Amino acid sequence: MFARDYVADLATRGRHHFTTDEAVRAIRSTRSAVRAQLRRLRARGVIAEPVRGFNMIVPAEYRSRGCLPAEQFIPQLMDLVGEPYYFALLSAAERYGAAHQRPQVVQVMARKNRPAIECGQVRVEFVARHDLDRMFVKEFNTPRGAARYSTPEVTALELVGYPHHAGGIPNVATVLRDLVEEMEADVLARAARLSPVSWSQRLGYLLERVVESDVAETLAPLVGEQARSYTPLRRAAPTSGAARDASWKLIVNVDIEPDE
Repeated sequence: MFARDYVADLATRGRHHFTTDEAVRAIRSTRSAVRAQLRRLRARGVIAEPVRGFNMIVPAEYRSRGCLPAEQFIPQLMDLVGEPYYFALLSAAERYGAAHQRPQVVQVMARKNRPAIECGQVRVEFVARHDLDRMFVKEFNTPRGAARYSTPEVTALELVGYPHHAGGIPNVATVLRDLVEEMEADVLARAARLSPVSWSQRLGYLLERVVESDVAETLAPLVGEQARSYTPLRRAAPTSGAARDASWKLIVNVDIEPDE
């Protein structure tokens, strides 16, 4: 058996991912010989190797991109390494129709930092959150299996928690204007208690003052109970002379004009 036969057999059985070790065992040749055969298949665009040792079959409709969409291989990759994950931040916002522009990088939340992936035209960025396995997620079906995404409520909290991964606070406010339509107040209240209270301070302010949504009210009790001090809306910006919002114990140190 040659690598091309092995790959064709996998495809007929509905499998689109395999490890190099699996290929070596199935083809029954030396590792160097199998890797050489796989390299030739990669050169022809038949397969891709986003991470060393992890391969995917690339159907004809995706060969111009040189890779499957991230949601069609990240779940299998993370299952292989035994790590929890979910698509997050702007990638999750896009899933819920709240990203005004298609993110250039696919964002995946993981327990620890991992090297970014470049696979053809697909770029994947990993963002670390050590307690992500407690977060609320939704599963969406893809042609290659289910993919996990943070819920709209968790997405909103993480956007204000990781604004440097979301184009800054003004862009976060823009995204929230659409994302809030997908959020449920009771789920937001529960999700907020799993995150730093400073995130609720920022999110509550943005939802109430900028987005003008009543959903903000669900965060007020938590902020009243747990917020011990004022927190800046933008952590990296100066706070001297900035206005203060007593309701959310927030230092408003960045001007926000969300895009329509």
